[in-house]
Amino acid sequence: MLEPVQNPNSKWMVDPPPILRWLMSKVMGRVASTGHINKNRRQFEAQRVAQKQPHTVEYFHQLDDPYSHLMAQVLAQFAERYDVEVVPRLIRATGGKHQPEAKKLAAWARRDAALVAPHYGLTFPDAVGVTPDLEALQTATQALVNCDSLAFITKIKRISQALWSGSEGFEAMPDEDLATDAAATAALDQGSARLLELKHYSGASLYYGGEWYWGVDRLFHLEQRLRELGACHEPNEPYLVPRPEIDLTGVDAAHLALHFYPSLNSPYTAIIFDRTVALAKACGVAFHHKPVLPMIMRGVAATPAKGRYIFFDTKREADYFGVPFGHHVTPIGTPTRRAYALLPWAKSLNQDVALMSALLRLAFSEGKALHREKNLRLGVEAAGLDWQAAQKHLDSDDWKPLVDQHQTEMVEGMGLWGVPSYRLTGSDGEPDLAVWGQDRLWLIAAEIRRRAGRDSARSS
Repeated sequence: MLEPVQNPNSKWMVDPPPILRWLMSKVMGRVASTGHINKNRRQFEAQRVAQKQPHTVEYFHQLDDPYSHLMAQVLAQFAERYDVEVVPRLIRATGGKHQPEAKKLAAWARRDAALVAPHYGLTFPDAVGVTPDLEALQTATQALVNCDSLAFITKIKRISQALWSGSEGFEAMPDEDLATDAAATAALDQGSARLLELKHYSGASLYYGGEWYWGVDRLFHLEQRLRELGACHEPNEPYLVPRPEIDLTGVDAAHLALHFYPSLNSPYTAIIFDRTVALAKACGVAFHHKPVLPMIMRGVAATPAKGRYIFFDTKREADYFGVPFGHHVTPIGTPTRRAYALLPWAKSLNQDVALMSALLRLAFSEGKALHREKNLRLGVEAAGLDWQAAQKHLDSDDWKPLVDQHQTEMVEGMGLWGVPSYRLTGSDGEPDLAVWGQDRLWLIAAEIRRRAGRDSARSS
């Protein structure tokens, strides 16, 4: 079903009135303002220095979270390399609207962490299932509760490695000073309450100076910030977990296919759309553009806290890669439906990709409200299409079966529900690679290079 009859998100989130769209643009525009971000940072550092406080980084670890296992492998190095005081806290999975599709999320996180680990110079054991054994989890929690910060940082890699290696690996650990069940419960309560107080929802997260850094994927942003503050003991060393480069120079991937699942209301899609198209053109991979409805319209629960973090994080990623982002008006609801109504027609003219690109730019970089027809027209004409011809399709339902098919492929076929998502197919004997997130385009590029090189070697 394209849009559920009973959507857990309120109507004003799915189809906001114009005044609310305007208000949201102001609020989120401030969240994604480089000037506002830098001002907040200066104020925080001035207050910290005046109070003679250290650079304090709070770390939230969820023992059954695969991303926390990756972070456990670099936490001690991070604490050693930077002039920081790391305050670790144990938490439970947040669940609820912050983390809907809990079972799917656990399965995906397990798979995703294993995929990226070797590219980051990290490891993920093959032995364990989706989550570690419950009894081992309890023991690991008890082993960490009595630790001070230094002991936690020192032990967490070893304990997490044993925990994710299965019961035999955990049982082989030396005896620890185990806390009581009550103490373990209290520690999880306190850590989870602190996470909620700071308006976040994910394990493997670092918090410094009002900003969140989720997982090893975002650690380099915090490293960059601390280096700018002169808080790095080894400023000439590379980042602990640098973002892999995207390089497909000389690669011929014409025998492979890349299926791309974007959404018109996705900030992350907005900053990666054109780079995805450029990647496909660079290596000649067969490109299949498959837009889906925004998650909120599909009934995936959302919260304001999650929305703020996503918008801020997108801005941080966009600035790092030099992509304009932040001046926006949400196109969710009717503007998305009308825009998607144009896609089958645009596709028949080989311009659906150009149209989506233009609309994303207008909505997220230029602050053009797509619920206003004059701005929709700007997108159509920027894609090289005729507005008079486009108007005949604005209220068509021809797009619905097509987008419904895309959503079924992504959600049911790939087990994913977020955007942008990717599926790489082709190369004899190779399973499809399905990944989710703009920060996985490098992984798609690496896999294209590997498969293209493998097939080239076999044919030579």
